Amino acid sequence: MGFPHASPDTYALITGASQGIGMAMARDLAAEGYNLIIVARRENILKDFAAELENTHAGLGIKVIPFACDLAKAEEVDRLLELLDEKECSIVINSAGIASFGPFLKQDWDYETQQFDLNATAVFRITHKVLPQMVARGEGALCNVGSAAGNMPIPNNATYVFTKAGVNAFTEALHYELKKTGVHCTLLAPGPVREAIVPEEEQSIVDKVVPDMLWTTYESCSAETLTAMRKNKRRVVPGPLGKAMNAVSQVAPTAVLSPVMGWFYRKMGQ
Repeated sequence: MGFPHASPDTYALITGASQGIGMAMARDLAAEGYNLIIVARRENILKDFAAELENTHAGLGIKVIPFACDLAKAEEVDRLLELLDEKECSIVINSAGIASFGPFLKQDWDYETQQFDLNATAVFRITHKVLPQMVARGEGALCNVGSAAGNMPIPNNATYVFTKAGVNAFTEALHYELKKTGVHCTLLAPGPVREAIVPEEEQSIVDKVVPDMLWTTYESCSAETLTAMRKNKRRVVPGPLGKAMNAVSQVAPTAVLSPVMGWFYRKMGQ
């Protein structure tokens, strides 16, 4: 079967939907008539976003369920999985994630463990929950958000690359396992993504170093990812900078590339 169509009784689940890639993908799927379950920590933002989407697309009659929870906490993931027992999810996009920069031994350990639980464990558990119902129906679409950073060892970004390398390989392995089930499985492995316009006073070192024309916006990332999901592509790497990072990581010697990337990421942590 093909990519799931919007229907009155099914939902697209999107984590990390209060900002960035998750929010952009929620907007695009709502515009196509999909009901949504949007997940993030900030309940007030989710409720406002849900109301905005339902009002904007009132003619489509979509339903948007805001579900506030912290996916870095096992008991909060439990609550979400209980909701998924009650709802049929035809599309799942695991977009929630955080990062840290600087030497591993100097990072806040609580934050590092939260990063691992959010970026990896929550993705693992949600994926395990939704795939059986998709396979049983012979239809569904899963997209896990990894990273181009997961292609290589990057000093001063160790926990993040640990989690994203796992998500990358896990999702691509599932893509091949699910080939004959009717379920689409795509890895989104973006490079740097940002708003189309970033005020100068809010620009990071990356914003200042990388030319604007090389950036991927959240909106273009969403559009390219949804196209890839429909075609059941194994991996999508949106934007020119992300594609360049992906290509370089495949051919450049680790002994050369890793120290350079590590220097850059150390600067980001200062």
